[in-house]
Amino acid sequence: MSFFDPNLASVVKRDPRFPYEAYEFLFHALQHTQRILGRDPVTAVEAKNHVSGPQLLDGIRSLALAEFGLMARTVFRMWGIRRTDDFGDMVFNLIEANLMSKNDQDNRDDFRGVFDLEEALDYRISLDEVR
Repeated sequence: MSFFDPNLASVVKRDPRFPYEAYEFLFHALQHTQRILGRDPVTAVEAKNHVSGPQLLDGIRSLALAEFGLMARTVFRMWGIRRTDDFGDMVFNLIEANLMSKNDQDNRDDFRGVFDLEEALDYRISLDEVR
């Protein structure tokens, strides 16, 4: 369930390339990534819970495949997300709005061409899932 956040809505208004739902997914992906890395999403403000751009992108891919399966590519396309760079733009939109934080080493280049998003969202069913 999601709740409307006027601060997030203002981010979408400033940069309408990506819809509100894409930003909501990004927040969920951040929490998902922190859990995978054994970090506490509740106290994410602390430096020890920081995730890098590539780590976040891996979490995004993992969550997209888990939540959307074969439809992951389609969902991202509907949201206007075509490249890993797009997630960098979204993250830095949120940082500028004080809805996410960064450290001194973080920059948009951390998201540039990290992997081919189309290829990364290639969903494969394992034989264990079929049984």
